[in-house]
Amino acid sequence: MAPVEHDALAVREQLFHERVRECIICALLFASLYILCHFIITHFKKQTDFAAVHDDEDAAVNRIALGMCTFTLAVALGAVLLLPFSIISNEVLLSFPHNYYIQWLNGSLIHGLWNLVFLFSNMSLVFLMPFAYFFTESEGFAGSKKGIMARVYETSVVLLLLTLLVLGMVWVASAIVGNNAASRQSLYDLWEYYLPYLYSCISLFGVLLLLLCTPFGLSTMFTVTGKLLVKPRLLEDLDEQLSCTRFEEAAVSRRIASGKASCWLNLNVGLLREQLLAIQSKRRKLERRHRASPWQRNLGYPLAMLGLLALTGISVLIVCFHVLELLLDDAAMPRGIQDAPLGQVSFSIFGTFGAALQVVLIFYLMLSSVVGFYSSPLFTRLLPERQDTPLTKIIGNCVSLLVLSSALPVFSRTLGITRFDLLGDFGRFNWLGNFYIVFLYNMGFAALTTLCLVKKVTWAVQEELLRAFGLHKLPLPVPRSRPLGERC
Repeated sequence: MAPVEHDALAVREQLFHERVRECIICALLFASLYILCHFIITHFKKQTDFAAVHDDEDAAVNRIALGMCTFTLAVALGAVLLLPFSIISNEVLLSFPHNYYIQWLNGSLIHGLWNLVFLFSNMSLVFLMPFAYFFTESEGFAGSKKGIMARVYETSVVLLLLTLLVLGMVWVASAIVGNNAASRQSLYDLWEYYLPYLYSCISLFGVLLLLLCTPFGLSTMFTVTGKLLVKPRLLEDLDEQLSCTRFEEAAVSRRIASGKASCWLNLNVGLLREQLLAIQSKRRKLERRHRASPWQRNLGYPLAMLGLLALTGISVLIVCFHVLELLLDDAAMPRGIQDAPLGQVSFSIFGTFGAALQVVLIFYLMLSSVVGFYSSPLFTRLLPERQDTPLTKIIGNCVSLLVLSSALPVFSRTLGITRFDLLGDFGRFNWLGNFYIVFLYNMGFAALTTLCLVKKVTWAVQEELLRAFGLHKLPLPVPRSRPLGERC
């Protein structure tokens, strides 16, 4: 064999081994996410929906749909980890460029992960989740033999009709937006135009949903932190309050136990029981604060609130700086690339510390968006309950989380949280090149977040000052219910 042919064979063999290694790594990562998501869904699902009695058909259908939900949730979790994993990989390759044990971490692997997440996100949103919902609701065509295959046939027909309807709507919308011969010719290309355009619309909806949910979630997280941690109180005697609450609870309990009304007052047992529950709840809160150590009471809550304030303030400052960059430099616009130049330059001007801060901010914004999503009045009914969540609600939660998580890379890059450019088909969204959309999006996020932050902090400081000086105990003015001329 000639040396040239031997070198070419060695190169092909190396490419083959690298491809196999990437497939094995992707399979292991996704299997780990799938197992984790299976335990999460099992924690929330309603057990009666999956209890098979004499080979129950509904239980088998629900198990199949549950597997699709687990797959979708694993894809959503992978989309959340996609950008942080890419940023960390770049910093690791910068720190250890010639380390033999991390040679598997390269641009080809990262690019493959981005393409897989994009593909699985499309497949879950367009096919798996609609199929799972219609599959659980189907019963088979009238007159056909009952069974799982009859449900599969009915679900396939309904899904086909829904696909034709959605593609027709996309065709009409595309023809209206791009009213020229070239756009109409491109409409006949399903893979190169239809699906990217459809996913671009879904991504735009997810990014707008993140814009609305994240500021509201940031405000909610301050409230949740105050409920979970013990707040320090100024000028307050916990022992005296706890003693008074216990005496009040004992007095109300004796009145309920006696069951006798006095000659002047009527005894309303129902009202007394509600009052007793409120007093017991207040007593438990005081006991929890009393048991807390001075470090936990005086240091834990302030540090947590300062951490939330710092992360929120840094996010707003980064977005404001990115707005100035958008006005001065076209390179600040989000764009997509087809190659990932990992290990060449850091994506933060502060090096490794800046990259770590970017990862923390990405997770923080995603967490706040999820909190804001489930705290909003429109979606609060989707909140899952432990061991009591029906399958249709699980499907709705998986779709919502996938829409939010798949928009997270675009959301982070649009706001300038990170400089890591969008890989693969994530950078093919049409609206990413529109300066006005990107500029107004950044301005809207900065304005809404600042408004929620100032409003929440102002109210919190006002409440603490009122409690510190005892002004919250002052009686409120009672409006007069009788005319001035009427006698009592």
